[in-house]
Amino acid sequence: MTVTTTTRISPDWPCQVKQPGSYDWERSAAKWLRELVPARYASYPALIRHPVLLARHAQIQVQHEIRVARTALQTARADLPGLGLPESVIEHTIKLYAAEVLQLQHIARSVRAVTGALIDHSAGR
Repeated sequence: MTVTTTTRISPDWPCQVKQPGSYDWERSAAKWLRELVPARYASYPALIRHPVLLARHAQIQVQHEIRVARTALQTARADLPGLGLPESVIEHTIKLYAAEVLQLQHIARSVRAVTGALIDHSAGR
């Protein structure tokens, strides 16, 4: 008889990552996390061997990207006219930055959910 444990996953759980506890879920988590960090980090042996370290770095990376997008959003109205851009381009760019902040916040929640599952999984070993 096979016993299957089910873990309630967050609504922010990324669709690219298999459900915790399922076959090969850690590999799918690591693959997804590698896509969030610069390629040179994704190839470091310690980050490859320890998905929790990769998740930590992804959290830092995404938080940095959120700060960058917020700064771009907050300074766009003052800085972009000086570049000679038409008002329609400036407005479009502001909307783009606002949407990016929201998307990155969603990714950050997803990374936290995956990180928590990886930590729980390694604690259960």
